[in-house]
Amino acid sequence: MMFESKQAHLQFLVFSLFLLYWHQIPIGDQVVGQEIQFDYRNGNEKGPEHWGELKKEWAACKYGKLQSPIDLSDDRATKVIPSLEDLQMSYKPCNATMKNEGHYIAMEWEGDAGSVKINGTDYFLKQCHWHTPSEHSINGIRYDLELHMLHQSPDPNNKAVVALLFKIGSPNPLLSKVHNGLESMIFTKETQLELTDPSEIKWSSLKFYRYIGSLTTPPCTEGVIWTVNEMVNTVSKEQLELLKQAVHDYAKMNARPSQPFNDRDIILYSPLLRQPVFQN
Repeated sequence: MMFESKQAHLQFLVFSLFLLYWHQIPIGDQVVGQEIQFDYRNGNEKGPEHWGELKKEWAACKYGKLQSPIDLSDDRATKVIPSLEDLQMSYKPCNATMKNEGHYIAMEWEGDAGSVKINGTDYFLKQCHWHTPSEHSINGIRYDLELHMLHQSPDPNNKAVVALLFKIGSPNPLLSKVHNGLESMIFTKETQLELTDPSEIKWSSLKFYRYIGSLTTPPCTEGVIWTVNEMVNTVSKEQLELLKQAVHDYAKMNARPSQPFNDRDIILYSPLLRQPVFQN
């Protein structure tokens, strides 16, 4: 009986150590053995060039004519509007959850976090997420990071994305505020954040591009209104590495390649003195 008791105790100890060890394995390493629906590795059978072949619902990734991201420049603009009347942001603090989606880190707002008004329609903020390096380029230059703020109108089929670009430099204030939550993404898939104000994602330029594109991950749905800020913000090297460390290994570089331009219209908003219209 004493031998059996010691054996049971030893088995319990080994099991406890296993659970402790498993808990400390980063999320990026736990993906081994799990099915990956798509990835970002060029030349891989599930890489970006094959997304449209993996599922019939993803056909737009291959055959769509309004795919994102694209290269942006003043020279490609088909229309210049010298005002910001079509950029009315009305955000407010709301509870949020940070999630590790495997292919990117997302921050989802759980209630009414406000909206952006485009062409007279309100698009309500749902979540934001990050891509490294940037997906959109300006004059052929890709930067270190891109933030996407995903909005949706009352019709769930109507989506609008506001995008900001970043280069290595001073720490980003929003990422500094949610640092603990971001750090926890290395070991867990979801964590609650304190009350988070989307207005802290600073719109830092009077100049932006707008065009009709698509989601940049499968199913690559088209008809998305893109608004890309021309100003390049800053993010620290440490913050950028933390975003990379948290995701799965195949997504440490999780930017979709640039897509064909296909002669689509780009509107350049470039007022000289007017400020964006922010509402409380």
